[in-house]
Amino acid sequence: MHNLDRSEFIKLKSSLDGELHSDDLMRRIYATDASVYRKLPLAVAYPKNKEDIKRLIHFAKQYKTSLIPRTAGTSLAGQCVGDGIVVDVSKHFTRILNIDETKKTVNVQPGVVRDELNNYLKPFGLFFGPNTSTSNRCMIGGMVGNNSSGTTSIQYGVTRDKVLNLKTLLSDGSEVEFSSLTIEEFQSKLELTTLEGDIYRTIYDELKSKTTQDQIKHSFPKPSIHRRNTGYAIDELIKSNVLQYSTSDSSVGPEFNMCQLLSGSEGTLAFTTEITLQLDDLPPTKSAMIALHFDSIETCLKSVSHVMKHHLHTCEMMDDSILNLTKHNKTQQENRSFIQGNPVAILMCELKAETSEELQDQIESFLQTVKEINLSFANPVLKGEEIDKAIELRKAGLGLLGNIIGDKKAVACIEDTAVALEDLDAYISEFTNLMKSFNQKAVYYAHAGAGELHLRPILDLKQSEDVILFRKITTAVAQLVKKYNGSMSGEHGDGIVRAEFIPLMIGEENYQILKRIKSAFDPENIFNPGKIVEAYPMDESLRYKVDRKEPQIETLLDFSSAQGILREAEKCNGSGDCRKLPEFGGTMCPSYRATRNEKDTTRARANALRDYLTNSEKANKFNHTELKDVFELCLSCKACASECPSSVDVASLKAEFLYQYQKVNGVSLRTKLFAYNNKINGYISQFPKLSNFMFSNQITGSIIKSIGGVARERNLPLISSRSLSKILEKTKQEKVKQNYIKEVYLFNDEFTNHLDTQIGLDAIELLNALNYKVTIISHSESGRAMLSKGLLEDAKKVANENVSKFNNIITENTPLIGIEPSAILTFKDEYIRLADNKESAKLIAKHTYLIEEFIQQEIQNGNIRSEQFTTEARAIKFHGHCHQKALSNQKSSFDILNLPKNYKVTIIPSGCCGMAGSFGYEKEHYEVSMQIGEQTLFPAIRKASEDTIIAANGTSCRHQIADGTNRKAVHPVSILREALL
Repeated sequence: MHNLDRSEFIKLKSSLDGELHSDDLMRRIYATDASVYRKLPLAVAYPKNKEDIKRLIHFAKQYKTSLIPRTAGTSLAGQCVGDGIVVDVSKHFTRILNIDETKKTVNVQPGVVRDELNNYLKPFGLFFGPNTSTSNRCMIGGMVGNNSSGTTSIQYGVTRDKVLNLKTLLSDGSEVEFSSLTIEEFQSKLELTTLEGDIYRTIYDELKSKTTQDQIKHSFPKPSIHRRNTGYAIDELIKSNVLQYSTSDSSVGPEFNMCQLLSGSEGTLAFTTEITLQLDDLPPTKSAMIALHFDSIETCLKSVSHVMKHHLHTCEMMDDSILNLTKHNKTQQENRSFIQGNPVAILMCELKAETSEELQDQIESFLQTVKEINLSFANPVLKGEEIDKAIELRKAGLGLLGNIIGDKKAVACIEDTAVALEDLDAYISEFTNLMKSFNQKAVYYAHAGAGELHLRPILDLKQSEDVILFRKITTAVAQLVKKYNGSMSGEHGDGIVRAEFIPLMIGEENYQILKRIKSAFDPENIFNPGKIVEAYPMDESLRYKVDRKEPQIETLLDFSSAQGILREAEKCNGSGDCRKLPEFGGTMCPSYRATRNEKDTTRARANALRDYLTNSEKANKFNHTELKDVFELCLSCKACASECPSSVDVASLKAEFLYQYQKVNGVSLRTKLFAYNNKINGYISQFPKLSNFMFSNQITGSIIKSIGGVARERNLPLISSRSLSKILEKTKQEKVKQNYIKEVYLFNDEFTNHLDTQIGLDAIELLNALNYKVTIISHSESGRAMLSKGLLEDAKKVANENVSKFNNIITENTPLIGIEPSAILTFKDEYIRLADNKESAKLIAKHTYLIEEFIQQEIQNGNIRSEQFTTEARAIKFHGHCHQKALSNQKSSFDILNLPKNYKVTIIPSGCCGMAGSFGYEKEHYEVSMQIGEQTLFPAIRKASEDTIIAANGTSCRHQIADGTNRKAVHPVSILREALL
């Protein structure tokens, strides 16, 4: 521990207002970012204020360790990994401090999310221009550290262009503010006898000579390449008035601003605590995107210089490697509707204007150019939501690359090269030939209008021969980029992967200047060492140990689609989509949204499981309490399976982990009570009045809650007076005309059967009235509770029983439908992983529907009509179940609720309700459960008028709504049954 006495470490922890974690789990979680690297840190700190950071700086100096600044941890080059203390400011440094509308500036802390900032600025008519693909979770501090650019840079520049002022802590703990300086102010800085003075004197002495400046201009990337992050930006500093040859004329060049240097410095020079940004007026409101389709990469790139003659706001390229991946991602399937045929490349060109007439003129002029060059085969014009979908498709690109099944991955190493626009065509031609020489088909993903292409070789970095290729390809591309005087890093930074090549890119003399500047700022090398100067080797400290024999891990769930559970976890590439906040929609990841702790992200769970399964020496590699901790707040909402670009199925990973862990550590009483709740409900349903009295009585209810580990604030669900199966035994089903439309098999799930019997009766009555024959056969429960508690052997038995029961019965003409999403959707998800007869399970899954899906299809087929329902006007707010969002769709519920002509339905953009089966009932999870509900769902319901119907199709959701808002939520089928004429 770098000569560190353990007691001193404990003393540091106690001195911080924030948190310090040195446990094995947190260190492993923070050992990786979105790059190919892994370095186990000494500890992880969550500083709460500047004083905490000062203490960490003094500690690092005293004990010869280092500090690695981190925000969202989406770095692709390894900037956020190191063996010192990772300092994560994403939890507490998250305030927007003030805005100056007149000057169009805003002051923020480094942990403010980029899109969160722009949502705040929108009412002022302002926005922060740089726009990365990670904009709904990346943070301003990281954008400054990386000098981020994104899709809008051709109009609004890069982050460096927007940074006016930085409040920082230097390596001696002193507070220093960097901003624009007049010549007189700069001279005053040179007189300081502090570390700040040393820094200014070093900068001035190093850069003042004409010889040095000519050397910099000659060797740095071409000035026309506005995306360049190669080394420290000394080429920008020499433009300032104090470093011009005639310093007496203050009109020569802009004022000196050290922020130019700190932007893109990757946290290696100072620790930033506040950032002042220059803002832009909001872009024109009218927009159109022309998506040019090409048969080849070459024709796409040849078009760039032609289309860039127009006033484009974005000019982005995707190749078929990414486009093909979008076919297999549920969320992105909906976003690719504009794709025509099978293009090899798409060029997305966005135009903006203040009026529709002006926009139309721009479109026509643009299309005329496209027609003249005659290189694309389709040119759809997108507007409104179509543009948003196309942008989301493009944003998902980097994450989708992690979806490649197996060990070969699209590796970030040469993915950030930028050349001048006039060199782009020739550069790509040479690049393509270079890749062919390495037997590579590169992935092309580009900010084409800025001359930057995200080009990735496909490599298996678990194998030494590909690690050798990793270095060879990177070196060869660096040499090619240098030939065109381009930048090896356009926006992703040098980090570990590219820092080795800085001497080649800018010349050895200039590199030595960078080293001396680093030494002036940080003489003891405590800030993020190994990045930019004195770089770590680019082919060491990789995420996977090279040529290591991988452990063979037997699982009960079938993970063969990912080539095993280890590779399922390895699909996580660290893109951090699971860190997006509630205001940006979706469901993933509910617990992170509540706690804002990295430990509670999908990424952390996948990475922790990967790390322990790979490195554990235990016979049962799942037997680690650390894994229990990381999965503790996973709600098994399944959002990650659809919203994560890499489709990492953490709900299945958790179920398998619990099963394997409980093999060694046993199953608790509470787990058994929840897992076998259907059997228990079956017993107590024989005495419903007595059972419900005991549940609802304050004294007996408290005792039951205490035994079951249930939160005292919760209301226990009451048993129906008679189960649905008992009612159906004693009553004959309503006769249906012989010419009924279709026979359906209704799955009488355990929740409907014992707790929500009336909903089951409503469903049968509704379908009968609409002339469908409803058949219910004897079958087992769904096994949902068993799955959520990791009792997979029991769940497998149930799956086999149900597959056997419905085999050869369920067809296209006799579908299986269900009321409770979490129950019926097990047929479409887990049963395929569990059942022995997989072919039958898949066939049943193909013809299994949520009841809303079935009714929606029948509406589309013309078999159900609005005339069959009331014309009374009602307002409805609908909250969808997580599993419906992940495995089905909310539109089916929306569509059927809109069937009555005068029903006005809105979907609450609520993510997860927070209950998630037993999760919200468990006493230790109650607070997080309610925090999740309070994010969007509860406020939306409280705002609804009393006569607005609250609809929810999940039994857990309805209980959460009742506990959180005192409003009763109704299942959509009950609403429709009530609306029948």
